[in-house]
Amino acid sequence: MVRLSVPCWLALPALVLARDSFDPLAYVDPLIGASNGGNVFPGASLPYGMAKAVADTNSGSRQGGFTLDGSPVTGFSTMHDSGTGGSPSLGNFALFAYTNCPDGDINRCVFPKEGRSAFGHFSNSTVSAKPGTFGITLHTGIRAEMTTTHHTSLFSFTFPSVGGDGEPAKPLILQDLTDLADSRQDNASVSVDSKTGRITGSARFLPSFGTGSYVLHFCTDFSGADIVDSGIFVNSRASTDVHDLTISRSINGYPLPGGAFVRFNSGAEPILVRTATSFISPQRACEHAEDEIPEFDFTTVSEAAAEAWRAKMSPIRVSTHGVDGSMVTNFYSGIYRTMINPQNYTGENPLWSSSEPYFDSFYW
Repeated sequence: MVRLSVPCWLALPALVLARDSFDPLAYVDPLIGASNGGNVFPGASLPYGMAKAVADTNSGSRQGGFTLDGSPVTGFSTMHDSGTGGSPSLGNFALFAYTNCPDGDINRCVFPKEGRSAFGHFSNSTVSAKPGTFGITLHTGIRAEMTTTHHTSLFSFTFPSVGGDGEPAKPLILQDLTDLADSRQDNASVSVDSKTGRITGSARFLPSFGTGSYVLHFCTDFSGADIVDSGIFVNSRASTDVHDLTISRSINGYPLPGGAFVRFNSGAEPILVRTATSFISPQRACEHAEDEIPEFDFTTVSEAAAEAWRAKMSPIRVSTHGVDGSMVTNFYSGIYRTMINPQNYTGENPLWSSSEPYFDSFYW
């Protein structure tokens, strides 16, 4: 008997090529559900990540932060839920950016969330979203892009060369002490370092579901341009002479707008903003930021985020031959959604110290 054998490695190149050419992320559309009351989170996150960065709008369907219903952006924040409906939750400590303040007057920039929505209009065509990254361009010409690690978000703001008043860019970036639902309670605090621009703070908020309240802390750093000045704001007034603030609710029961800002000497290069949160302390938030994003390298962080999603989703493969592309997109986008929530808060339970896995935000 004559036995013929074909080396199995002859078939490997085609097999490897087939596997390598398949990228499930090409079929994921995070923006599905960002309109018509879908209430989904369409922004940047890792699988089950605590940090979830996206632009927040003032839509009535903003439970996931961002919507495509024509509502303007009011800020960019790093904590979100997805798919909940009902009252919005999280969206704490939002950032907002201006190319400059008219005539260089700090008090001609608009600080409260309701007022700054006038500067947050955008066209849906400028929105981009893929696993691990989200981007949007405002009508002011500011391009905001964001990506995340587990506890930390990295934002990149690109500015036009001149502001709306025709003056050269002298960007201002603020961070406020509100959340999506304006649920902040008494005695929130914020500090900004006049030399480094680091902003740290804490506030107590109400959840959208359940009882009680929670305290969240944050730590924010900047890179990309020299700092001109910094300070705090309360309602519509700002000061570069004060760098620490403790603020209560206003007399009508709603949170009094307040927070901190940093102003830069130039918008010629993108300004990167690294912000992390923690349920333990501002110091823990700073540790997360420094450990997870030691360098302000947006490309490296966004590529790592995409690879984390690719590793989770690549084992699930279906034949796309003869299948309508929208069906494949719906399939993989649905799988992607199963890994947005719940969120891995291991090590972030403020009630006790434990290394045991702890997940939160289960919604069914």
